[in-house]
Amino acid sequence: MSLQLHRPDGKGGLEPQPIEPADWRKQLRSRRWGEALPGGRLPRLKNTEMRPTSVILSIAFWGGLAFMTFAIVVIGYATGFWHFGG
Repeated sequence: MSLQLHRPDGKGGLEPQPIEPADWRKQLRSRRWGEALPGGRLPRLKNTEMRPTSVILSIAFWGGLAFMTFAIVVIGYATGFWHFGG
């Protein structure tokens, strides 16, 4: 089985149509994608949606989450909500 595209040849048969790989970079017309820039290089774009979290804030968050989880487990066993099997 062939994956080539075939077209009618006008005599009742089919002929294979050569597939040439398309250069997708030629389809990009926007300056944003570097088509109009010298050398075709892409410009440096800032990601306005990316605002990284500070290290101190992330450590505080995960530390607080760990402490709250520990406290809930200790309170659960202390009040009898959970109990050891046996």
